[in-house]
Amino acid sequence: MAGPAPGRRLRPLAALALVLALSPALPAVRAEQTPRPAERGPPVRLFTEEELAHYGGEEEDQPIYMAVKGVVFDVTSGKEFYGRGAPYNALTGKDSTRGVAKMSLDPADLTHDTTGLTAQELRSLDDVFTKVYKAKYPIVGYTARRILNEDGSPNLDFKPEDQPHFDIKDEF
Repeated sequence: MAGPAPGRRLRPLAALALVLALSPALPAVRAEQTPRPAERGPPVRLFTEEELAHYGGEEEDQPIYMAVKGVVFDVTSGKEFYGRGAPYNALTGKDSTRGVAKMSLDPADLTHDTTGLTAQELRSLDDVFTKVYKAKYPIVGYTARRILNEDGSPNLDFKPEDQPHFDIKDEF
């Protein structure tokens, strides 16, 4: 049985190297200081499309995740909107950036691809991303597409999102 392609094995390592390279130096903790306990949700992680698909709200005991602009949000607290049979369930378990920008639930729009969006749709996307998703739902990770280039190399333009509970140096 053949193992994973060589590029597939290196992707998690490339992502980790990128995160460590972009993180500020860790502060020194003196012996008399005790570190503060983390007050946040689940650890931030990297999601492939296949992994994200497992969090589409179909399982009663699973959290519900959706991605916008490559940022994965835990929308479980909005289960009445995103859970199984709910009005926006089609957005979950995937990167639905285009659908959010166009305010569309058309299956053709439920993708990360923003090619051809109008300036107004892009402004709407940024507005909803900031004022709804970042303001209301915790970040639990990023899509592999946001952190890695198509060839598996680190995306040097990757910048983690700011959120009150989020500290990239303690994640991944």
